[in-house]
Amino acid sequence: MQDALIILPTYNEKENIENIIRAIFSLNKKFDFLVVDDNSPDGTATRVKELKDQWGDRLHLQERSGKLGLGTAYIAGFKYALERVYQHIFEMDADFSHNPKDLLRLLKAVKDDGADLAIGSRYVGKGGIKNWPADRLILSFGASLYVRMITWMNIKDPTAGFICYHRRVLEALDFEKIKFIGYAFQIEMKYYSHLLGFKLVEIPITFTDRILGKSKMNSSIISEAIKGVLTMRWKSLRGYYKRI
Repeated sequence: MQDALIILPTYNEKENIENIIRAIFSLNKKFDFLVVDDNSPDGTATRVKELKDQWGDRLHLQERSGKLGLGTAYIAGFKYALERVYQHIFEMDADFSHNPKDLLRLLKAVKDDGADLAIGSRYVGKGGIKNWPADRLILSFGASLYVRMITWMNIKDPTAGFICYHRRVLEALDFEKIKFIGYAFQIEMKYYSHLLGFKLVEIPITFTDRILGKSKMNSSIISEAIKGVLTMRWKSLRGYYKRI
């Protein structure tokens, strides 16, 4: 067992799953890998099982009964990690929008440079986005500004989903208080960690839109994020987010 675990929620990612696993396992640093699959009808979980013969106890799979949401998939992965000895736990997309090589930079920020939580950020330094249409760029940047205005959290990319947590952060969070499942989940995890006084840092990355498969973005996810930020702020003023 390694000291670092990558959690990868999947739904219909058969086109990407083998390539992303091979790319990560080819890195100089050894990572363990947990796929949390929401009963993908395209056979994603079956392909992961076939790959387990090659990678043994470095590749793990949790199969769930249906499409239960990104947030609950990550929380299932966090609990899996905390039941074991992993010290560094990652969130990452399966579609190569996050460059596997950047895992090493996020890990360094937490393991060597004193961060509690490292965020792969599109909006700091030389970070950026490739292959997004103008309307989606405007929506994403506007959402980030909106979150900062409401929460007073100085994170330029609060909806980012490429993250390295130190174990101590996840041990301090009460997962029962995390109520959102889409982009609002990503904001809530950062906001909760921020309120507890953990050190959050942003590491510039280039985010590249997926080539294979379909985006999971929809109007309900956007609506949840807009309303959810106000809910989070209100809860925080009432002392809702506390250390366990």
